[in-house]
Amino acid sequence: MDYAGTMSTDRPWWNADVHADRRPALLARGRIKSAMRAWFDERGFVEVETAILQTSPGNEAHLHAYRTEQIGTDLERRALYLHTSPEFACKKLLAAGEKKIFTFAPVFRNRERGPLHAPEFTMLEWYRADEPYAAVMDDCGELLKLAVKTAGASLVSWRGDTADARAAPEQLSVAEAFSRYAGIDLMATITPAGNDREALATAATAAGIAPRADDDWADIFAKVLTALVEPKLGLGRATLLTHYPASEAPLARASEDDARLAERFEMYCCGVELANGFGELTDPQAQRRLLTAEMDRKQERYGERYPVDDDFIAALAHMPAASGCAMGFDRVVMLATGATRIDQILWTPQPPEH
Repeated sequence: MDYAGTMSTDRPWWNADVHADRRPALLARGRIKSAMRAWFDERGFVEVETAILQTSPGNEAHLHAYRTEQIGTDLERRALYLHTSPEFACKKLLAAGEKKIFTFAPVFRNRERGPLHAPEFTMLEWYRADEPYAAVMDDCGELLKLAVKTAGASLVSWRGDTADARAAPEQLSVAEAFSRYAGIDLMATITPAGNDREALATAATAAGIAPRADDDWADIFAKVLTALVEPKLGLGRATLLTHYPASEAPLARASEDDARLAERFEMYCCGVELANGFGELTDPQAQRRLLTAEMDRKQERYGERYPVDDDFIAALAHMPAASGCAMGFDRVVMLATGATRIDQILWTPQPPEH
């Protein structure tokens, strides 16, 4: 069922007529959330609630957080952040002994606004202790199918592309995708000595993506992925993009088949990224080193850094092997209801920027 026919308007969302147009999609959002909760409950998951204020909001170089300040009863001031993901808190719960957990978490990301981005949105995140990351890959396909079915549809569309949510997702490695859609031999640019920036820059230029002089290997990788690969993913059916370069997966464990790669995947549908999952890294020393390197890169690029959560690093020593996934719940609702902008399926979206 298409709920989006009359949702585009310049009037405020609280206008009664606008709300009446938006309400069917918002009610569908609630039904989808209820159906997903039931799905997890049937499989023995426990729903958890994680604190939003954290010592560290997350340590990915290109994610930007909201900073605030806690004032203690002794008037001492302490910097805290609105989390960009509930990941660190969820992994602490695994260390505490939980085995299968999920959460619908409000998360916050600064410098993000657009048809697919809101500064405040809902992350569906879940973890399976002692299970391989193939298990959460399977979960992704089932949850997408459930969401679309609950909305009364089977096909989803976005900007002219369509996909059948009932079909099993295609699995495609990042290297295969770069070869197929960009004509780039990605693995030839990843050597035991490190990623070869010049080799990837040459290949990207030949594919029509001109790197900037200050772009490093990761920047060029991201530009090729965004411009040439992502728009081709999830057409006809969802795609699970697997086996990311290890340098692009600082929270995932290394692949058993090739140490240059990591147990990370993303799910796409109609060219839209919906989920990001890992076989979780549980080595405290390796995790600290990787997160510190991410913050060094952030400092170099943006002139700021966030703390590494020492409590999280300590918890990893007690965390079991696990797989986990973060799904953009709002984006799934968008595709399921036929919405064209994320604001259309948020009950109280922020006013547009001027």
